[in-house]
Amino acid sequence: MLTREGSEVVLNISDDGAGLDATAIRRKAIQNGLLEESAEVEEEALYQFILQPGFTTAAEVTQVAGRGVGMDAVVSEIKQLGGSLEIMSEHGRGSSFVIRLPFTLAISEALLVKVADDVYAIPHGTTEVIIRVSREDLMACYQGQSEGIEYGGHRYPVRYMGSMLGVAEPVLPENAKWFPLLLVRAGEQRLAIQVDQLLGNHQVVVKSIGAQLAGVRWFTGGTILADGKIALLLDMNALIRSMAVAQAPAQAVPEPEMKGITVMVVDDSITVRKVTSRLLERHNMHVVTAKDGVDAITVLQERKPDVMLLDIEMPRMDGYELARHIRNTPELEDIPIIMITSRTGEKHRQRALELGVDRYLGKPYQETDLLENIYALLGERIL
Repeated sequence: MLTREGSEVVLNISDDGAGLDATAIRRKAIQNGLLEESAEVEEEALYQFILQPGFTTAAEVTQVAGRGVGMDAVVSEIKQLGGSLEIMSEHGRGSSFVIRLPFTLAISEALLVKVADDVYAIPHGTTEVIIRVSREDLMACYQGQSEGIEYGGHRYPVRYMGSMLGVAEPVLPENAKWFPLLLVRAGEQRLAIQVDQLLGNHQVVVKSIGAQLAGVRWFTGGTILADGKIALLLDMNALIRSMAVAQAPAQAVPEPEMKGITVMVVDDSITVRKVTSRLLERHNMHVVTAKDGVDAITVLQERKPDVMLLDIEMPRMDGYELARHIRNTPELEDIPIIMITSRTGEKHRQRALELGVDRYLGKPYQETDLLENIYALLGERIL
């Protein structure tokens, strides 16, 4: 029987047999060293032993039973999907197995690709076609000798996915003759995106991602692969559009003025520091980091940044205290401050602005919003 309870899908599988033999399960658990002979265990707890790999109470092995495989594989798959399994049995009347799965899960067909050491899943429909090109043609595109790949009467500029995501630069081994390209179109924009390896089409269970990645619009979810590794789902169209928008504000600041820009990221989360640093470095900015206000003051003694990105909640010295220190220190008071925090209430915003913070963004931030604010502050200083 399949039903829905709240945010869960409930699958109830029952039979009208003899039920589970608790005595046999207990005896086998003791033989396998899973249970002390003197231990007193309720029947419901004994049923959990049938989920152990290799556990069976069968006296002989047949083609369909007695090998001790089956239930352990089932419960492993259920746990990977974020669900649970409940076992109920009544002697002489049968057994019931109740499987609960999150209703928010979705199954999608996706192409798995490898980029550097990471695996990404690309849902079907976001790629027009997959082609392969020679090493020579790809080198010509990367070295500026060619404007792109011709296909179907259109020209596709070539980009490496690792560079687009800020995780790696292209490496073209001498012994490799052909390289895969994904031809993607977003409106009038076309790109040929190189990946290191195609891993084939797979059905993947799509899961939601946490708040730290929710603001990255080209990550639409995540999935757990057969080997236990995690792959993020990529929306190629969103990735292309986001890159185009992110690059546009940079044109408002003269290129010579952008060289050598230093941004300080002050946040107690190492994940936030790394993600933000990679974003800024992709846009040719130097980045220095600090884990709280005290650490930031130490760094400021050696280097004065052009812009500071500041969190509020930090140990030892929080963002408010650091902002007050900067505005009251003559040699630091002109540093533009962008406060990025999960405290999005108006009273927190007003307090930050009263302390002299220039911009106030909520977490998770949109990359384009952050870049636009940085470029705008830099432009104001230049003007």
